[in-house]
Amino acid sequence: MKIIVPMAGRGSRLRPHTLTVPKPLIPVAGRPIVHRLVSDIAKVLKEPIEEIAFILGEPAFFGSDVVQDLEELAHSLGAKASIYRQLDPKGTGHAIMCAAPSLSGPAVIAYADTLIRASFDLNREVDSVIWTKKVTNPEAYGVVNLNNRGEIIELVEKPQTYVSDEAVIGIYYFKEIGDLKKELQYVLDHDIINGGEYQINDGIKRMMTDGKIFKTGTVEEWMDCGNKAVTVETNSKMLHFLMKDGASLISENIFLDNSTVIEPCFIDQGVTIRDSKIGPNVSIGKGTVIENSTVKNSIIQSQSAIKNATLDQAMIGNHVTYDGKFTQVSLGDYSELV
Repeated sequence: MKIIVPMAGRGSRLRPHTLTVPKPLIPVAGRPIVHRLVSDIAKVLKEPIEEIAFILGEPAFFGSDVVQDLEELAHSLGAKASIYRQLDPKGTGHAIMCAAPSLSGPAVIAYADTLIRASFDLNREVDSVIWTKKVTNPEAYGVVNLNNRGEIIELVEKPQTYVSDEAVIGIYYFKEIGDLKKELQYVLDHDIINGGEYQINDGIKRMMTDGKIFKTGTVEEWMDCGNKAVTVETNSKMLHFLMKDGASLISENIFLDNSTVIEPCFIDQGVTIRDSKIGPNVSIGKGTVIENSTVKNSIIQSQSAIKNATLDQAMIGNHVTYDGKFTQVSLGDYSELV
């Protein structure tokens, strides 16, 4: 089994946090988004992962440190890491075709801006499985249209009349991903463009026309990391899931002085907390110092210094210096607000 991870986008909706760090490497509950996504998919697949192919943007942003991090992630799962580049952002279908040498055999495609919780058994008898989540407002999403045998016969983007309540979350299984490669090559060769880009859906639709059988795999939770507000919300949800799973979230190597921690919280090693109240739903990265503050429902990354703060729904990057009385702040790396 292979996992294909397109992640070449710059994450503009999550700025300023993605000005120095690619969005898939932003930590949620103490671990980068792409690490959690790939590891959770591997758990659902329940079989060895042979290769993980990462499709990155330009080397100036997705540099050697990013490549090394992703190679270590793949190796931790017993897989080979393959690195490809999408230097011209021409859409989801184009991104996948940038990894053309890896597009053979059974594979999962997963876009690295979402997290899941899932426990279903993958149906390997059908040609493809599109993972979905039931939503209350399907008109805001791309949804699947099913026939009376539960097979997907159509993908409908933001339907104005009801089609189904199963939204496509951006994770796909293909029994033979070479079939998708063939159809996406046709899309590229014949310049089939939607929304100004080459889309994965156009390749999938051609597979359906060719008689390939698609079914759904429904996840219990689908958590977005597209912007600051939803990333903070996803951090809170993930902390609760991890605490329920019995995960160890608070390092033994922290200094706590006249302070209270209300779980769930992730607190990494080397953190100092003085005269403060932390939690619930807070993640704090390595080496950060927090003094005389109240922090809840927030993400604070590594090596930052927070003083005299009352934070709620806040997201603060690495190496930030903050001293003030603002609340719903969003500060990127190396910022100072004093």
